[in-house]
Amino acid sequence: MNPGVDEIKEWLQKARNDLLSARILMQHDPPVLDTASFHCQQAVEKVLKAFLVWKAMPFEKVHSLTYLLDLCQGQEPGFASVRERAETLAPYAIEIRYPGAVMEISQQEAEEALAIAEMMWDFVLRLLPDETHP
Repeated sequence: MNPGVDEIKEWLQKARNDLLSARILMQHDPPVLDTASFHCQQAVEKVLKAFLVWKAMPFEKVHSLTYLLDLCQGQEPGFASVRERAETLAPYAIEIRYPGAVMEISQQEAEEALAIAEMMWDFVLRLLPDETHP
């Protein structure tokens, strides 16, 4: 296996763990919606980075979904079809993680965040070669 495939698998494994964490947090009683939503954003960030590694496209170490989607869309125009939904997770990277600018997440918003993260997981995996799938 080449190093690129290994790195892609590592990004995807981390993304899968974020998805699992989001599901567990949403099923908790009471649900932990803000942290679950953060993990949804993280899952999307990591699958985008896996795609960029596959394309040998360098990227900065950032949490910006807009930046990552710009790079991905430059390599695969199909990202335009999922971009708007994916970008709705952008505020969950930082804003909800810290006290101060309180951002309340509803059950419906958290469920939508999870649906988007799972959609992005499926979308990117369809683009990647089978040997990169975890």
